[in-house]
Amino acid sequence: MVPYPERVPPPNAARRRALATAATELVVAQGLHGLTHRSVDRQAGVPAGTTSNYFPSRDALLVAVAEQLVERHHEDMHRQTEQARGGRRRRGTLAEAVDLIAGSLWHAATAERDRYLAIFELQGELRRRPELAGTLGALVARAAQDTAAYHREYQLPIPPAAVPTLQALYGGALLALLAVPPEQVSREAARSYAVAMIHGVRH
Repeated sequence: MVPYPERVPPPNAARRRALATAATELVVAQGLHGLTHRSVDRQAGVPAGTTSNYFPSRDALLVAVAEQLVERHHEDMHRQTEQARGGRRRRGTLAEAVDLIAGSLWHAATAERDRYLAIFELQGELRRRPELAGTLGALVARAAQDTAAYHREYQLPIPPAAVPTLQALYGGALLALLAVPPEQVSREAARSYAVAMIHGVRH
């Protein structure tokens, strides 16, 4: 008698997110070379083969990591702004915008250094892979939309048309801060970049 096959439960969103989180943790800790389906299974503590059921290819894993890293960046931005403004909803000033960006750069280059190094590594990988170019473009567009919405919510004095330029300047400033040893990253450098960025997009 042939045994009745066990019913395989359908994929669920919570498990998929947990696997994406495990993959992201691996990339942050070890770089892209450590990202495999088996390594994600081990990191997540799930049976072998689970990750490949949710992400059939390594490209799918890369996309999931990229999406989660973008999401975490915007969560950081909102949290830091809420802390700085104490829940106030009046129109933000230029000085506050400088403080927020300087604080964000400092946090990214110090406390979350490994995460942002992973983001730049991932961006390079996506650009080298023509089949993933559309994904990178979609993530950049989403980041621009989220940033513009963030500026509207907190009434920051940045023209909407200047958001893409501000994003590009932020990325360049952060890369410069990540290029030096952690102990050499200074708040003064982060602030000088923020001042140049804000005044640059305002003129």
